[in-house]
Amino acid sequence: MAKKDINNMSFLDHLEDLRWHLIRATLAILIVATVAFIFSKEIFKHIIFAPLDMSFPTYSFLCKCANLINVETSFCGETLPMMIQNRTMGGQFSADIWTSIYTGLVVAFPYVVYQFWSFLKPGLHPNEQKHSRGFIIVTSLLFFIGVLFGYYIVTPLSINFLANYNISDVVDNQIDISSYIALVRSSALASGLIFELPIIIYFLTKIGLVTPEFLKRSRKFALVIVLILSAVITPPDIASQIIVAIPILVLYQVSIYISKIVIKNQKKQQA
Repeated sequence: MAKKDINNMSFLDHLEDLRWHLIRATLAILIVATVAFIFSKEIFKHIIFAPLDMSFPTYSFLCKCANLINVETSFCGETLPMMIQNRTMGGQFSADIWTSIYTGLVVAFPYVVYQFWSFLKPGLHPNEQKHSRGFIIVTSLLFFIGVLFGYYIVTPLSINFLANYNISDVVDNQIDISSYIALVRSSALASGLIFELPIIIYFLTKIGLVTPEFLKRSRKFALVIVLILSAVITPPDIASQIIVAIPILVLYQVSIYISKIVIKNQKKQQA
C-alpha cells in the first residue's frame, strides 16, 4: 500500500480515510461479536455469571483475609441472597446480543486503537512518531488491566454488597437479567476507560492543555474527583471506595510523570 501524503490530501480525502478506518474497526468488532454469540453460553457461564458463585476468586481471597483477622463477613457465605430472572419476552435474546457486542468491543480493542493510531500517525512529525512507539501496546495493556480490575474487584464487591443489602425480610432480591448485566458491563468498561488516564494526560500535554505543574496544583481537586468516581462505580461503602481509589491515584501520579517527560521532549525539540 502506498504511503499516504497528507500534505496533498483535501478535507474530503481525510474524511474518506477516517471512514475506512472506522469501517475496519467496526468490522473487527462485529467479527469478534459473532464468534462471541456462537459461544455465548460459555461466556455467560464462565464470565458473566461467575461472580454469582461464592467460589469466585475474589470472594475466596476476602473470606480468607477476614478469617485471618477473625472478622465476620458476607464473603464467606454459601450463596448470594439473590436470583436472576427475565421479565420480558426478548430479554434473554437482547442480553445475548448486547453481551456479544460488548465482548467484541473489549477483545477487538487493540485493533480499534490501531485503526485510530493509523489515522493520526501520518500527521505526526518523525520525532513524535519515534517517541510514540508502543502506543497501541500501552493503551491496550492499560485498558485490559482496567477491565480485569473492574471485573475481579469492582464487580464482585458491588454484587456482594447490593445482594446482601436488606431493608426488610419482606423483600426478596429478584434481579432482572438486564440490570445484572448492566452492572457487570459498566464496572468493567468504566474501569478500563479510567485506566486510560495516563494516555489522556499524554495527549492533553502534547497539545498544551495541561502541564505537570497544573497537575500538581490540582492534586487536591483530583483526589475529590477520584473519590466521586470510585463512589459512582462501587457500592456505597468506604472499603470498596478506597480499594478503587488507590489505583486511580497511582495512575494520576504516573500521569504527572508522563506529562514531565512530554514537556522535556518538547523542550529538546525546540532547542
